[in-house]
Amino acid sequence: MHKHLPITVLTVLFICVLAAAPHAVSAQEQEAQKAVLVTGASSGIGRKITEVLAANGHFVYAGARKDKDLAELNKMDNVEAVRLDVTVQDDIDAAVARITEAGRGLHGVVNNAGVGVFSPMNETPEADIDFVFDVNIYGPYRINKAFTPLLAENKGRTTTIGSIAGFISGRRSGTYSMSKFAIEAYTDALAAELAESGVLVSVIEPGGFKSKIREKVVLHAMGKTLDQAGDLTAEEQEQLNKMKERNESLKEPDEVAEAALHALFAEKPKPRYMVAPDAEEAEATIRAALTRVAQLNADQPYSYTLEQLNNMLAELVAEQ
Repeated sequence: MHKHLPITVLTVLFICVLAAAPHAVSAQEQEAQKAVLVTGASSGIGRKITEVLAANGHFVYAGARKDKDLAELNKMDNVEAVRLDVTVQDDIDAAVARITEAGRGLHGVVNNAGVGVFSPMNETPEADIDFVFDVNIYGPYRINKAFTPLLAENKGRTTTIGSIAGFISGRRSGTYSMSKFAIEAYTDALAAELAESGVLVSVIEPGGFKSKIREKVVLHAMGKTLDQAGDLTAEEQEQLNKMKERNESLKEPDEVAEAALHALFAEKPKPRYMVAPDAEEAEATIRAALTRVAQLNADQPYSYTLEQLNNMLAELVAEQ
């Protein structure tokens, strides 16, 4: 059995991956601005993507669920808040109607809304798995299904915020990783199916950037939401404070927003964008991918030699 692939494979693979209310819009405005829908735009990665797109002159339909968040988003230039819960079909249908009636068309979608649950697999209630899958998997499925006709009219783009957890899984991360592994398969299939329509599909896989999802995970484990954070016991508040401190130590998701900008507007967007905050997380992700290659190749009738694997990878890199 091969315990490690040679450093040449790792080096080559690194080169490969590191690479207000609606109103009628005039034809001139449509030409000047392209519209993008961002789900889960109230905070974290979604908020940062909304800010970067708007700052670059694009028009953002910013999806959020709460009145307070909708009001804050509506204060931003080039942004129109849209009430949107990706688990509620009525919200999605209303958003489609609203964006269609506005007359801007729709160039892109960023499926960012996401949740997490972290607990041992044999102790995770099915309701928690359903909760994560409903947002992280069915959410992008519902949104893309609903908005593809608008995207196809403009030969637009759709991208989903996955995670390096779509390649790495371990103790207590199974439910979240399952959802992100599924997004990898989903976006590959969708890309092939939408190719003839001219709609380009990509997935962005961030590592550990600053995001309120961590606070939500802690509160979910306590049976509470962010709105109920003031009702915590002293012990629960201590747990939440520790997570807040950890989250504050992480990098702002600027690089994730830049990847989204590229995926939406570059002439040749990439199918995948791994966005790690540091070399350690990048290497862990690459090693996880390489481990599967080694495990698939080992001790089976059609195994490749290490030289053949290197040649194969070199060919794939040249195609990127």
